[in-house]
Amino acid sequence: MECTIDWMGQDGMSFTAETGSGHLVTMDGAPDGGGRNLAPRPMEMVLLGTGGCTAFDVVLILKRGRHDVRGCKVKLKADRAEVEPKVFTQIHMHFVVEGKGLPLQAVERAVALSHEKYCSASIMLAKTAAITTSVEVVEV
Repeated sequence: MECTIDWMGQDGMSFTAETGSGHLVTMDGAPDGGGRNLAPRPMEMVLLGTGGCTAFDVVLILKRGRHDVRGCKVKLKADRAEVEPKVFTQIHMHFVVEGKGLPLQAVERAVALSHEKYCSASIMLAKTAAITTSVEVVEV
């Protein structure tokens, strides 16, 4: 896996990132750090990437189990250390999974498998952050 990060110029703290698969993402800093608040912060990208990683796992696990999953949303809330390096110290992930006849136990198992075995992002972040989860199943 590879990517390239390119500073967009001396008048701010915006960066473009090109992934190895050819996708572009923009990142920016907060105004108090020289940014212009035009795009997500790099640490927000870490958090949203983790949410995407675990959501991908949960949907895939449920589909492979032949469950009728129709939607999956993950809301993440994180706290960071007060001093440098400002690593994540706590992350809570709330999963809202929609489907037809989805057993709560199957969704909880999918979330647990993601966090214990498959989601490399959340497993990596668990080295510095206490990660908690909650699950909500919505019948559609």
